[in-house]
Formats: sequence, C-alpha cells, structure tokens
Amino acid sequence: MGAMDRRRPPVSAIEAEWRKRAEGVVPAKPKARHEGQRHSDRCNPASMNHCKSRYSTATQKIRRESLAPIASFATGSWMLSSIENLGVSINAELARRLIAAQFPEWSNLPVTAIEPGGWDNRTFRLGDHMSVRLPSARAYAAQVEKEHEWLPRLAPHLPLPIPVPLAKGSPAEGYPWPWSIYEWLDGEPVTADNISGWTGFARSVARFLAALHRIDATGGPLPGQHNFHRGGRLALYDAETRSTLTALAGRMDTAVAGDIWTAALSSEWHGSPLWVHGDMSSGNLLVKDGALCAVIDFGCSAAGDPACDLVIAWTLLSGESREAFRAALPLDRDTWNRARGWALWKALITVADQGKGQPEQESSWQVIGELVADYRQQRN
Repeated sequence: MGAMDRRRPPVSAIEAEWRKRAEGVVPAKPKARHEGQRHSDRCNPASMNHCKSRYSTATQKIRRESLAPIASFATGSWMLSSIENLGVSINAELARRLIAAQFPEWSNLPVTAIEPGGWDNRTFRLGDHMSVRLPSARAYAAQVEKEHEWLPRLAPHLPLPIPVPLAKGSPAEGYPWPWSIYEWLDGEPVTADNISGWTGFARSVARFLAALHRIDATGGPLPGQHNFHRGGRLALYDAETRSTLTALAGRMDTAVAGDIWTAALSSEWHGSPLWVHGDMSSGNLLVKDGALCAVIDFGCSAAGDPACDLVIAWTLLSGESREAFRAALPLDRDTWNRARGWALWKALITVADQGKGQPEQESSWQVIGELVADYRQQRN
C-alpha cells in the first residue's frame, strides 16, 4: 500500500452522491429556472416533454453507467462498436435519407458536410439554420439523450449560445443509434490566427465556465462511461499514466511530470458536484470577429469536479492569458493541481500512441513542456 493509499482523503461529495444514488436516494431535479426561452426552445415543444417526468430514461441510464465497474472502461473494449465496423458510412447521403424518412418537413433542405466533421459525432449542415449530428460509435450514443434533456435547461443561464436540440431522430436506414438536429451556431473553431486578443478571450472562457458552475446541478448526470469519466476521479487513470511515464523515460522530464501527477492525485473535489462541459478544447470554442461567440459539443458534460474544464490553461493559453484565466475563476490550488493532472494524462497518452498523427503528437509534447514549466514556476 502506497503513501497515497494510507492518506486517502475523506469521501468526496461526488462519491457520496454516487452512493446515495446507488441506494436509490436521489434528490429531485430542480424546477426550471428559465428567465425566458430562446427561439430554439419554442421551435419544437415536443423536445421539452422530458421535463414532465421526475427522472427521464436518459438520467436513469447515465446513473447506472456512473455506478458501473470501471474495469471494462479501462480496457476500452466497450468502445469498439464503431459505425465502420457495422458496415455503414456516415455521410451526407445517409443524413438526407434519415431526414427524409423522419422529418419530411425538412427534406427539401440541402445537407452538406462540414470540415472538420467531428470525431465523436459526424456533423452536417441542414439548410441555413440547422445542423445534424450522428454519433460515430456506440460509446457516444448515450450522449444524445443527455443533451436533449439538459441543454435546453442550461442554455438560458449561460452568457453565450450553446447548441439546443430541435429534434431527435431514431435508428433507421442501417444507422443503429439515436441522432439529433440542432440550431446552427455561426462561428469558426478557435485558432492561433482568429483571436483579436488572447487575454480577453481567456476571460470570456472563464466567464462562461463560472456561469456554468453556478447552475444548479441537482439531479444532473454524474461522471461515468457516457462522458469518459470527465469530472470524475482522476485516479481512474493512475495506472495508465504511471506506465506511460515509465515508457517515456529518457524522452522527457519524468521526475517533474511524476510530481505533477502525484500532486493531482493528492486531493479530490469535496464541494457539491458542479456542471462541467468536459471537453473545453479549441474545436468546441467558436469565434466570430476575433471573440468567443459560442461553446459547442456538450457530449462529455456531467455534474462533478470542475478541474477537467481548466485544461485549456495549458493546451490553448500561455503567459498573460493563462494568468487572466486563473484569476477569473474562484477555484483553489488543489483544483488547479488536478487540472494539470487531466492535461498531463491526455498529453501523455497522445504522445505514446503510435497511431496518432505527427501534428497531434507535436502539440501534446508542447503541452507537456508548458505543464512542466508552469509547475516549476508555481512551485518556486
């Protein structure tokens, strides 16, 4: 038994919530606190029918997943049912057939592929004002129900637009999972060239996250297989991270990286679970006229530890913008240490994955360098 095991912290609020839910003691969801509905909420009243039941099918399913043994997730075997393995190609023609069969009122609208089209979901533009998203593997299919249940509730409380679902499609035409139609959001994914001021951008992202954290998360989906445990316990990835560090010895400063990882595991979130986006990456942050204009893709969202949402401090920001991001979020040192751990884990497994392309690996090596330098600076 290691030192970490001997001084295991008390049961966290999230773990306590898991246990209450396992015992059937689940708090009721709060009544909607909408100050007003967006147009997209009114477009399809049927999409809000889930509000009539205390616990939707989606939440019950996600609750069960959150309590499932993590061993099967760690092996990755449950993720292998990709659409390609089923002999079906996700393309604009498939999207057209699905729409024509299930939403004939929109069948005359053009369906066009967008680039990049996404990894977890394939995205297509439907006419001028809508988008179509189809999960690319069974692992991502549970996210559809979650987004339909929760995004209409979150949207009115956030300072920037998020995708609000307009309609939900069913498996058909050889496609095996539910899928969604969303209101189209203008903007381009953030790049090094389309931001007019990085410090202002960092503060805008922080304001969005702070607002997300303030929304009542009672009854929200806990971290689990549905979101790859984002917002959950980082210790889930301990063995993978330490074995990767051993494999990379001699190619990086594994001593400092090991210190970063140990610091990340030395605490847990003991507050009430907070809403987390789960994938605050450049591809999910839309920019228009040099400023952040929308946040998309809540497939990894959950109610849990906010540390996972802070990784852009090292993956996207640096210097003054990173400090502005830190200063704008009222989170303690332990939370930032766990955030470093999330960023380190993802960067390590990317550089160790021989199947990743060179740009991805080079970007991850840069992230590791940023993490090590920042940790040394914060420690001194």
